[in-house]
Amino acid sequence: FGSRFVAQVLRGMSHRKFERPRHGSLGFLPRKRTKHHHGKIKSFPKDDQSKPPHLTAFMSYKAGMTHIVRDVDKPGSKLHKKEVVEPVTVLESPPMIVVGFVGYIETPRGLRALTSVFAGHLSDECRRRFYRNWHRVKRKAFTKYQKRWEETKGKGGDEPMAAEIARAKKYCQVIRAICHTQVSKVKIGTKKAHIKEIQVNGGTTEKKVDFVMGLLEQEVKVADVFTQDEMVDAIGVTKGHGFHGVITRWGCTRLPRKTHRGLRKVACIGTWHPARVQFQVPRSGQRGYHHRTEINKKIYRIGKALKEDPHGAMTENDLTEKSITPMGGFPHYGEINEDWVMVKGCIMGAKKRLITLRKSLFAQTSRIAQEKIALKFIDTSSKMGHGRFQTYEEKAKFFGAGATPAPKKAKKEKTAAKTEEATEADEA
Repeated sequence: FGSRFVAQVLRGMSHRKFERPRHGSLGFLPRKRTKHHHGKIKSFPKDDQSKPPHLTAFMSYKAGMTHIVRDVDKPGSKLHKKEVVEPVTVLESPPMIVVGFVGYIETPRGLRALTSVFAGHLSDECRRRFYRNWHRVKRKAFTKYQKRWEETKGKGGDEPMAAEIARAKKYCQVIRAICHTQVSKVKIGTKKAHIKEIQVNGGTTEKKVDFVMGLLEQEVKVADVFTQDEMVDAIGVTKGHGFHGVITRWGCTRLPRKTHRGLRKVACIGTWHPARVQFQVPRSGQRGYHHRTEINKKIYRIGKALKEDPHGAMTENDLTEKSITPMGGFPHYGEINEDWVMVKGCIMGAKKRLITLRKSLFAQTSRIAQEKIALKFIDTSSKMGHGRFQTYEEKAKFFGAGATPAPKKAKKEKTAAKTEEATEADEA
């Protein structure tokens, strides 16, 4: 009894001379590969029925980063009216297609799905998501559902799915639109569309249902959901780095050089009792490919598709006619041909990864949030090295006519002419 008492007293008296915070945050446990590979919107902004119905999130794809130059508008700051260079991330955001909605009832145990309504026609890229192997299956998904739509329309009676729509209007409190991306418009090497439920906020339940039904099989552009200078949250999965040890994974200190049996370790992984390794102790394991939600990302610009606006990277100060795609394309991504969003700072994940932008959960009142952004310059030089030129014309001007890809075309024309001559000779 005596020795145990002494041990307890000594344990209570133990102390250290200097402060030493723990290594690594416990707020991100468990550090394992996420099962939500395309990100999960865990909460939506609070509904305000006084506003008109609107969507609260948008799906886009990470293309890459560049930098911009702008004047700071912050009276009282030392940077006020001075130029700053800031890193930005460009996300390609082709229009989403709304293909249905889900109605939820609020219960004491959270939301419960009451009913769902789908559109009468789903595109192949959407239906591909319901199968693992598209070319092996009979592709029967939603064929019976489609038949029901056609039969109801043919009879000239009520609107298709009228009973379900009426139930949603009568009983549901939360309406979420089922949307999918047009992944075929983005060349990222996949044919399956990404599908997500996106909450509709604003107006009564009836107005929300009518709003979604009006959007069925319609395109929703990113400019319809977000505006420039708005603060948004980014939801996605970080870049995976595989299995790592404690030094890299938790930021622990290496042991002295002469340590026996290795030095990139934790020296003591816990006390004798409790006789198990506690969860706070750094251990080796998965690093990266974690689900993350980063809040307060400011939108610097929303650009249109290349067909609508071929000079999307022009500014008032920089009148060079250029699109947002840098010379040589974004590394590991390529060219941007669809609508795009420019966000300040970095965004989690690798290139081509699905990033969900969500409206901020609370009213933004800070000076940074309310600052109006006027870009003076957007960099479009090559991201493969130390880019010197903003456009191919500028490069050709510097190096002379030999730098333009025109001679290749001439070669092709000569080859085509030779082939024609050879064909004519054979015929003769």
